[in-house]
Amino acid sequence: MKAQETHPHSAVLPAVLTAASAGVALVLAAVGSGAFGGTPVNDAAGGYFSSTATPVAPGVPAFSIWSVIYAGLLAYGVWQLLPAARISRRQASIRPWAAASMLLNAAWLWVVQLGSVPASLGVMVALLAVLCRIFEVARAHAPESRTEAIVSDGTFGLYLGWICVATIANVAAVLAWAGLVLPAEPTSVVVLCLGALVGIALAFRGAWAALLAIAWGLAWIAVARAAGPLVLPATALTAGTAAVAVLAAGLLLAGRGKMRMRRMRMRRMRMRRMEHA
Repeated sequence: MKAQETHPHSAVLPAVLTAASAGVALVLAAVGSGAFGGTPVNDAAGGYFSSTATPVAPGVPAFSIWSVIYAGLLAYGVWQLLPAARISRRQASIRPWAAASMLLNAAWLWVVQLGSVPASLGVMVALLAVLCRIFEVARAHAPESRTEAIVSDGTFGLYLGWICVATIANVAAVLAWAGLVLPAEPTSVVVLCLGALVGIALAFRGAWAALLAIAWGLAWIAVARAAGPLVLPATALTAGTAAVAVLAAGLLLAGRGKMRMRRMRMRRMRMRRMEHA
């Protein structure tokens, strides 16, 4: 079903505000990386968000996914200013949630800079809820172009998948901050299995970008727990297996989707032959 169009002039202000939100998110991201006098996230808030702070913290290279996400958010901020995107009812529904996700990301970075570990979890959960809402709104209508599928659905899919992993790490950081000591191996194994189930569930809903981000995060948890200051063999094995399971679910569903499309094409061809017979 194709989304309806809205009046182009009525969408100018929301589009500009969304683009401004992308700018704010990028500036705060720079601060969070240590620019403009900011403290890098790994060192902020007592180090509870470092790659070795908890058993489910991903290795440092995992966070390079933010470069892709921020590039996507910047591209989205510019693209949704274009006339075709401004008049799209689909984007009119997504845009306020997109802006909220960017501002919440900025808020999370600011809270961490202030050193408030518990508040960071509240912001993270709100961000996860907003991204889930974007996913549901986007599923209501198919993207109207390949560009929209990449810039809008692809960006927010990666964003959602990574925030699923980040939420797990954030919960663990809060528990560590609170001094709540749980057995590392059994607890992390159970949590990572739940993370894998989330990724598989997203795969069944066609969220390819999200499942790739989840698999990426799980893989780097496996790497971080296999070597380095915090070695946990069972956690590493579980995280690696979970990453493979999520990718396998995506590949399986992709294969089934291609077979389904092939059967539909063959059915249409048979119907055409019958019509011309």
